[in-house]
Amino acid sequence: MRDDPTLEDQIAPGDPVDRSDDTPSSVRSAALRAAGAYAHLLTRGPARARIALATGVLCCLGLTAVAQGARDGSADAAPAAAPSAAPSALAERAEADPASRSLERVPASAPASPTRTADPDTTTPAPKKTTRKPVDPAPVAGLDNAQMENAEAIVRTGRKMGMPRRALVIAVATAMQESNLYNVASGVLPESRKYPHQGIGWDHDSVGLFQQRSSSGWGEVGELMDPEFATRQFLSALAQVPGWQQMRLTDAAQAVQISAYPEHYAKHEWRATKVVAACLEAGQ
Repeated sequence: MRDDPTLEDQIAPGDPVDRSDDTPSSVRSAALRAAGAYAHLLTRGPARARIALATGVLCCLGLTAVAQGARDGSADAAPAAAPSAAPSALAERAEADPASRSLERVPASAPASPTRTADPDTTTPAPKKTTRKPVDPAPVAGLDNAQMENAEAIVRTGRKMGMPRRALVIAVATAMQESNLYNVASGVLPESRKYPHQGIGWDHDSVGLFQQRSSSGWGEVGELMDPEFATRQFLSALAQVPGWQQMRLTDAAQAVQISAYPEHYAKHEWRATKVVAACLEAGQ
């Protein structure tokens, strides 16, 4: 026997072995028996037998090592496989929550967002006060452009004076009767023809839309040929007539004009009413 107590201690059959692994007892026993036989041959058997047995023992030991390594590899591989399952579980949980995805999921049809009415006190600038720009209304009631322009001048002047609609209708109806709504000069007053005019009349020195006479104190000839001035003169005189608002149109006009045909103004009332309405709607 060799003086190698270490080898004998490791392979003595039946000795308790303190191992940290859990190799099956059958594998461990076979390895121990092979190791014991190997030690015996090394010391006492023939050389050829010792070599053959040694080879077999080494094969057994190799198989034991392979079995142990395979088991250890399986044990080591198990913990490594666990982390691969964790991302899968997280992915399943994240699938239900689009916010946890790196790319936002777009629904097939986006839900309609509720309509919210903006608060005008906080979002809309205060509107600027604007004045409606007057426009020229189209001629109505059978008038031509020149007549309509003169009617507009009457309405515009009356509004500046603050006169009511009724006064404007009376003024337009009076001009329809006196001059057919044309700014007329006088054939017997050559001075009147120096000013823009739309015809010539022969009723003494009467001029303008209302056929007012400078000799009667209505104003200077040049002033009376101005439609705006002539209108102011007429409406100012009308405002001085007591109770003109309650009078018939023809009576109110006659109170100012002192015509030889006082009833003739009445026939123009309906046309004058239509013309004034058109002018007011146009912002005159």
